Amino acid sequence: MAYLNFSALQGDPVTTPADLLPSAGFTPLERQVISLARRDRLSSLRQPGPVATALGVLFGGHRVSPRLADARLEALRRSAVLAWHRGPTLPQHEIDAFYAAGFTTPQFDALIAIVSSDC
Repeated sequence: MAYLNFSALQGDPVTTPADLLPSAGFTPLERQVISLARRDRLSSLRQPGPVATALGVLFGGHRVSPRLADARLEALRRSAVLAWHRGPTLPQHEIDAFYAAGFTTPQFDALIAIVSSDC
């Protein structure tokens, strides 16, 4: 069970639940990416093969890819999708990609805390 110190928030009428979560330097856009990643399937992390792409084009089953154009935000999305679905145990190569994108250890810990607090 987690403990949140609410004594610092007394008298602050505009505090929202998102403000209570550890942000560790995430921008509002990055927090939105983490939130939206909750709806993404694990299959969104895989690149569709040529046959699946061709069938999708032929039969109209082509879905819009949730992949993000910005490499930094895509690394965050991938880590968030895995965290939402598998919990705090991410594959090492995804953690390495998260750090390679410029994120820090406190941000990784905050990502896990955000996902864990909303499960």
